[in-house]
Amino acid sequence: MIVIGLTGGIGMGKSTVAAVFRRARIPVFDADAVVHRLQGRGGRAVRAIEAAFPGVVQNGGVNRVALRHVALGNPDAMRVLEQIIHPMVRQQERLFLARARRSAAWAAVLDIPLLLETGGDRRVDLVVVVSAPRRVQEHRVRTRRRMTAAETAAMIARQMPDSEKRRRADVVIQTGLSRAHALRAVRRLIRTLRHDPRRRFRHRDYRAGTASRSPRDRSRGPGVDQ
Repeated sequence: MIVIGLTGGIGMGKSTVAAVFRRARIPVFDADAVVHRLQGRGGRAVRAIEAAFPGVVQNGGVNRVALRHVALGNPDAMRVLEQIIHPMVRQQERLFLARARRSAAWAAVLDIPLLLETGGDRRVDLVVVVSAPRRVQEHRVRTRRRMTAAETAAMIARQMPDSEKRRRADVVIQTGLSRAHALRAVRRLIRTLRHDPRRRFRHRDYRAGTASRSPRDRSRGPGVDQ
């Protein structure tokens, strides 16, 4: 079974790409959804988070806005939060992969925002990075998550720079040109993997309709604008 690591910064279009894998009947592990369940009403992480950050739990679940105000921009607080959440997410990831193997899936996707930051790329066969120009990313975050410009900047700054993620990727999916363009790239990748699972993709850019670029070329910019 091929284990695909899917990652990208906030607002890059990762959920759209993950949906294409699901439609191709490839199981997808959604780390964000797992975190929501852990922090939701009655979730396994609620008690530990309340102990670490008193006052952020309301009606049996974590108030994510309150938690964001406490932890965002505070490295020590983020470290404590990650020490609570990451082991629980990792446990769910192992269970997901075990189920996928039992079902004889030919591939499985680990959709993890901090895949590279946490060393998760060592657990996958292929790293797929979703990328878009910075201004497109900022616009998406502000409009979809109702975050201020300062909150958006702090959230993006916490993550590995997009240029570094693209440098470390096996495949880069560009979402800044158009949705249709990105979807064609993902479908083409799936067809290639299905027919040639041993294919090496290191330093290849899977932007639809574009030739592969060298690592140096790929690090020069975030791709075409939307």
